[in-house]
Amino acid sequence: MPPVINPQNIYSENGANMFNPVVKDDLPRIYVPNLRSNDVTVIDPASLKVVDRFKVGYSPQHIVPSWDLRTLWVANNAEGRKDGSLTPIDPRTGKPGKALPVDDPYNLYFSPDGKSAIVVAEAMHRLDFRDPQTMKLQYAIDVPQCKGINHADFSIDGKYALFTCEFEGSIAKIDLVNRSVVGYLKLTMPSTRFKAVPTSTGPINPADTEICSSKKGMPQDIRSSPDGKRFYVADMEADGVHIIDGDAFTKIGFIATGVAAHGIYPSRDGKQFYVSNRGSHQIHGKPRGKGSVTVIDFASEKIVAQWPIPGGGSPDMGNVSANGKELWLSGRFDDEVYRFDTSNGQVTKIAVGKEPHGLTVWPQPGRYSLGHTGNLR
Repeated sequence: MPPVINPQNIYSENGANMFNPVVKDDLPRIYVPNLRSNDVTVIDPASLKVVDRFKVGYSPQHIVPSWDLRTLWVANNAEGRKDGSLTPIDPRTGKPGKALPVDDPYNLYFSPDGKSAIVVAEAMHRLDFRDPQTMKLQYAIDVPQCKGINHADFSIDGKYALFTCEFEGSIAKIDLVNRSVVGYLKLTMPSTRFKAVPTSTGPINPADTEICSSKKGMPQDIRSSPDGKRFYVADMEADGVHIIDGDAFTKIGFIATGVAAHGIYPSRDGKQFYVSNRGSHQIHGKPRGKGSVTVIDFASEKIVAQWPIPGGGSPDMGNVSANGKELWLSGRFDDEVYRFDTSNGQVTKIAVGKEPHGLTVWPQPGRYSLGHTGNLR
């Protein structure tokens, strides 16, 4: 694994415009996988115009930068079918290549040493470790008690990973050295959560809560604190982020954020993180929900800003621009993409395909990619 440069900030090497030289000729683009129209929309972030659109495999879920930053992989998991695939995109041209058949690639990560691509075979409750270039299977780890395994992040030393189990309300800890499941952690639910009432004005009011009737969480994205000592887990049912001690594998706190907390993205300076609140507790929510973004200070774990979406919306997955001035998120139930100005939360909307999901911003700063929509270090 590449050495940790700053143990107090694992994000120190993906600060604003700190590009790896290998991405110098890559096109600045936003790549958006559209789950229901089985295609990718390409946006020029400078003009805010759609500049390309191409077909990929069935049910594209996320667009994932490879460990070596030379390929963007479209994870087509073929929901309910058996013809999953990974479509490569050349970031220098923005054009797709020939898809490789792969079992159920809901999401895609890479081992910290770059020796394996980790295909998250969600429906199979399995992690498939594959050659990062050819995607030939190396070995697999069964995670039988992790129904809906989907998102992950890695310990500061690269020895273990935490994966969220969406339909179990838990987290799985994977020993990457011994290639085994360490155990599972059930996430406790808060006593109250936010009312998912559509609104077009104002931020979420803390008084606008109800008794949390859900007995089981629905954890989604997970990201490490800058010092690697804590992990933050966005939970759609709990309406906030659980705080986890990764080494001890225990829950140590919770931050309420908004309706259906979903994605987590650190700021380029590693001082804050953005939580996308999808606006509906339903897996298939309605348009114009109570979507928002919550900005949290890493050091204090206090909320510093709350950005509603004018007219409502459904912010899902995405990432921060290379200069840190913009946050790009897919609008899952609204067939649009949101660009947030990170200085004030102002929102710009761009129409895309049907049910956009895990978009990626490219290029991004950093030495190497651990996967998802751009977890770079």
